[in-house]
Amino acid sequence: MRSRITKAVLGLSLATASVLAFGGSAYSHGYTDSPISRQKLCANGTVKDCGPIQWEPQSVEGPKGFPSRGPADGTICSGGHPEFAQLDDPRGGNWPTTKVTAGQDYTFRWQFTAPHATTDFRYFITRNGYDPSQPITRANLESTPFLTLPYNGKQPPMTLTHTGRLPSGKSGHHVIVAVWTIADTANAFYACSDVSF
Repeated sequence: MRSRITKAVLGLSLATASVLAFGGSAYSHGYTDSPISRQKLCANGTVKDCGPIQWEPQSVEGPKGFPSRGPADGTICSGGHPEFAQLDDPRGGNWPTTKVTAGQDYTFRWQFTAPHATTDFRYFITRNGYDPSQPITRANLESTPFLTLPYNGKQPPMTLTHTGRLPSGKSGHHVIVAVWTIADTANAFYACSDVSF
């Protein structure tokens, strides 16, 4: 019981520290679960030894403006949070993948703990030849998003789905970096999803 209380207090402390460090709202958090993100894989117990992100998958918040700004290379999946560094660890290329088909429509889904005024949702993908045993850097990613969904300052519902076309000419293991850009703060939320074409 004492261990559970300690973990809960630690999780709450980290969430509070994240809000103070990045100036966001403790209630404006979210993550992708289709394709399933690394933080959700940790939260649902599919992937073990994830550290504090397992208790707060919605908290991968970092500076917005990606790719010209935002988290540093090698820390993109954690949003630049050292306490969530397990998300940046490629685990030897062994993160579970979601099966997808190149050039086909795919339904993306975000889960929110509370809505927030939103600029857009953008999706980047790794370049052909990406080595999944390496951390994600800008050099690993295509320079422009393959999908952008403008949201014009509106607040999304608690669950948001939208359909977009996956890029053609992809095969094997890739990583999709989803970025939810907040309209009224300096931040965005990041979610890395491993996929297999």
